[in-house]
Amino acid sequence: MHIERNIVFWVGAIAVLCFMLWLLSPILLPFVLGLAIAYFLDPLNRRLIGHGMSRLLSAFIILSGFVLAFAIIALLITPPLFKQAMALIENVPAYADRIESLSHDPHYPWMKYIVGDSSGATGKSGDVMNQLVGYLTGMMNSLLTRGQAIVSLFSLIIITPVVAFYIGADWDVMVAGLDRLVPLRQRDTVHALMREIDTAIAGYIRGQSGVCLILGSYYALGLTLAGLDFGFLVGVVGGIISFIPYVGSLTAIVLSLVVAVAQFFPDWTHILIIAAVVLFGQFLEGNVLSPYLVGHSVGLHPVWLMFALFAFGYLFGFVGLLLAVPLAAATGVLIRFAVRRYLASPLYTGEQRAQIGFPTAGPPAA
Repeated sequence: MHIERNIVFWVGAIAVLCFMLWLLSPILLPFVLGLAIAYFLDPLNRRLIGHGMSRLLSAFIILSGFVLAFAIIALLITPPLFKQAMALIENVPAYADRIESLSHDPHYPWMKYIVGDSSGATGKSGDVMNQLVGYLTGMMNSLLTRGQAIVSLFSLIIITPVVAFYIGADWDVMVAGLDRLVPLRQRDTVHALMREIDTAIAGYIRGQSGVCLILGSYYALGLTLAGLDFGFLVGVVGGIISFIPYVGSLTAIVLSLVVAVAQFFPDWTHILIIAAVVLFGQFLEGNVLSPYLVGHSVGLHPVWLMFALFAFGYLFGFVGLLLAVPLAAATGVLIRFAVRRYLASPLYTGEQRAQIGFPTAGPPAA
């Protein structure tokens, strides 16, 4: 009965947590990012504390340096990003017309099966423009009526650093408070599990951040040198989204090839060069960067990882995609622990049945 009550309690607690995440997912992004930043900077914070500095002062100094470095990088890359984004919006009709003409070209009948048959009164260009106008109209309506976009931007720029500062300053107090809630008999087990989860999540967050930085720089430089229009924009976006496994790689290859086909087709040389740049980046990520920077700390099977991305993304949107890998890593640690306990339990070994008089396998009685 004691084990059953524990199981019911933890299942109920997880269900309530998932429900609250689903309910609050539209406002969680700045808090999730703030927590991730505080967690990312905690080792440096501890080093300063070890040299006699208070946690409050060390958190302020580290976060100020982080925000300053981020602001400098943003100021350097925002003008070209904004310029290329505006140019991309202006070129969408031309690219749509280009794709439409390719779908009608009798020399390339296979293009019709890739981009679709755009015959009709409006055509693909009209469809794209209608979608673009609808998106811009919806965005302006949100700005003018509910102000959600402004609130979201304000949250990311202002609230995220504030959340990161307070979590970083009170990290030890928060951990100690949670630790006091753990039953004394199970505290050693919980500590061991938390250390294993911390190793998995820390290895992923810190390692994958380095992967994103290197990949974004490589994609932006490589695609720009390859002559791709908006190569800097595509590279930076692909590098940032690489924090989410598989999604970043897919985004980089799809965006770069779509722009390359619209820009260079039928010049296959340039298209293949751009494809080679992106594919080499993915090879670099999978065989050099991720094994070296992330390693096997997450310990997740690729199928389980993809399932986690789909499940959390479906339930919680973009916040779910950010949380998918850390939560899947924590879940994996708990599942492996449960399997170890099950394999060592009397339910699996049958030792308890023999002790209380249940018959065991043996020769039949005479």
